[in-house]
Amino acid sequence: MIELTRNERRALDLMFRTGTITQAQLAERLDVTQQSASRILAGLADRGMISSGERVKMGSRGYPANSFSLVPDHCASIGISVAPGAMDVLIADFAGKVLANEHLAGPNSDIAGAATRLATCIDALVGNIAGGRAPIGAGLAVSGSFLHQGIFNTPYGLDEWADLDLEDYFTGRLGMPVYAENDGNAAALAECLVGAGQRYDSFAYLFIGSGVGGGVVLDGKLWRGRHGNAGEFAGGLEPTIDVFPSLEVLRLELGADGIRFETVDELLREFDAGWPAVQRWVLKVSRSLSIIASNAGAILDIDAIILGGRLPNDLARLAIPHIRFFDQHRRAQSRPVPHLVPAEAPAAAAAMGAALLPLQKLYHWTGQAHG
Repeated sequence: MIELTRNERRALDLMFRTGTITQAQLAERLDVTQQSASRILAGLADRGMISSGERVKMGSRGYPANSFSLVPDHCASIGISVAPGAMDVLIADFAGKVLANEHLAGPNSDIAGAATRLATCIDALVGNIAGGRAPIGAGLAVSGSFLHQGIFNTPYGLDEWADLDLEDYFTGRLGMPVYAENDGNAAALAECLVGAGQRYDSFAYLFIGSGVGGGVVLDGKLWRGRHGNAGEFAGGLEPTIDVFPSLEVLRLELGADGIRFETVDELLREFDAGWPAVQRWVLKVSRSLSIIASNAGAILDIDAIILGGRLPNDLARLAIPHIRFFDQHRRAQSRPVPHLVPAEAPAAAAAMGAALLPLQKLYHWTGQAHG
């Protein structure tokens, strides 16, 4: 474990989120003296984690101050996301920039075979992009809900992945520490740190893929809940009445038009917002999305609801105007409601969030919401 004090972790987390910071700004944000802020910055710089950059003007008086930022090549981290029939692998640097990513299509129900494919892909990425330096670890984002830490109740199609300690299994297969998370939480974390979370401190993230899940961010921190399953927004839908707003439903709608795809992954590779079935899907799932949005907004009182996961942004933009918030309109006034926005995190959202897990575990201060 990397030895860092609480304030050093908080400083690294601030620089990850803001890009640069001065000593005076750090002292203010951490509520420490200038001398303490100087010691924190010097200690991080001595270990090669941060460097000084351009001098910036602070106010109308005084000399420009040194700014500090993360050293991107201090380390690299691996992110892996796994859904039925599809896996994504990416490598990110210390500042969260995606250096390379690879999409692995095809069956992945055989966990041993999938582990071999992942190890081969990671070896190639590390050798070609990261200069052969060993990553600090890997994050693994898996479709499904937590049973215990590292153990998931996965969807059908990932049966061999269920009820297995995936952290332990993949640590052995990949030869590095592995931290497991469900894909909704991982994608919400990515959105928090490198996406719309830069504008919205609190939001519900709706992860739409073959199924429907999500994550919750409150005051800039991932809120995992008691068992790690916060954000299972589709749990409020009645399966015999409400249409789940999944891409599997869109795949079936396309099939009715003679446009057939064996998997959601194939659909996404060929996605066309102009397909007539797309508009039918939007209308069919609008009530379900409205229920989810209304519940999330009323219960959490958040800034935004973000539509993401594997949902194409063009499809999110088509769906948003059809989502409405249910309200009593007492005294002809509506209660404040969240903004509805498409996801903004770069690359594959769940894999991006997975790559952030080792960085958070080893370097960042995450507070109590994530733990």
